[in-house]
Amino acid sequence: MEIAQVLDAALRKAAAIWITVPAHPPRLVWALWRNNTIWLATGGTEQQVPGLADGTICTITLRSPSTHSHLLETQAIAHNVEPDEETMQALRTARLNTDPEWESVYRLEVV
Repeated sequence: MEIAQVLDAALRKAAAIWITVPAHPPRLVWALWRNNTIWLATGGTEQQVPGLADGTICTITLRSPSTHSHLLETQAIAHNVEPDEETMQALRTARLNTDPEWESVYRLEVV
């Protein structure tokens, strides 16, 4: 099965990934799977991901939402981006808190 298919199947059911940034321990974070891309909002009142910056190569680990077994581990490049309005709205809608505020949005490109 292709990596994008595994990501799609897993992140449709649970929007949590483990991200490991070099020199930092793994961190469980909320992420949005949209248009075959992982989107991650950080800073402000959102989750903190120490060491994540534009161009950082990080490790993404997915676990099964039902069994918590290991599904996939892959490398990704973080791109600090200004998402389009449609993606911004999807990020806002997908969050559980009522008024999310973030400092940065990253598009994680699987390599």
